[in-house]
Amino acid sequence: MQNSETSKDTPLKFLLTPAHVCSYLDRNQAQTLFFDPREPVTPAIYQSLADQGFRRSGGHLYRPHCGDCNACVPTRLPVSEFVPKRSQKRVLKKNLDIQVRLEEAQFSPRHYNLYERYISLRHKDGDMYPASEDQYRSFLLSPWSNSLFLSLYHEEKLLSVAVTDKQARGLSAIYTFFEPTQESRSLGVLSLLKQIELCREMALPYLYLGYWIKDCQKMSYKIQYRPTELFIENRWVRMT
Repeated sequence: MQNSETSKDTPLKFLLTPAHVCSYLDRNQAQTLFFDPREPVTPAIYQSLADQGFRRSGGHLYRPHCGDCNACVPTRLPVSEFVPKRSQKRVLKKNLDIQVRLEEAQFSPRHYNLYERYISLRHKDGDMYPASEDQYRSFLLSPWSNSLFLSLYHEEKLLSVAVTDKQARGLSAIYTFFEPTQESRSLGVLSLLKQIELCREMALPYLYLGYWIKDCQKMSYKIQYRPTELFIENRWVRMT
């Protein structure tokens, strides 16, 4: 990393990476702005940076900072206004036999085995393959975040894990992995709908969904939950 920066509004320090190949858009160069990992992350700092479009990966907070490119757009959902579409209602209806459990965000062979199978079958062409225990820990777990696993079970079989951070004004959907052979259940959709329900139960206004990229098919699902708010030019705006 290089180029230490300081926010004009706070004494927070940031580090900017050198240019590297973009993981989402071919032929693009990317740069990433990190909150200085030497600095402690308080709940207030985490919420403030989330409101400025930052995301957690392991113990790091980051945001794309790519010069002329602004394709990665932070998204969030005001959960009180969300009304499921017909297709989303169908997903809920066909999964009435699923149990939701809130579990501690820690390493276990059961969770890791599902993660490894998911990466092997769904993301074999990506930079996360092959999975490893070290990668799993460094990507999903954090020593400072208030994290939980929203896990879906069917008859004691683990089907999905939505890694979720609790913040002062919302939940952050960090990453979801699920049983890749259960496509008919639409487990990714179901997990996100359950995160919305959990937000409401906790009386939290927002579900932070990460980055939406218009030209990336893998990210298209993030605007299927309306109303969507996008962080554009340093403010949240309602997507029309």
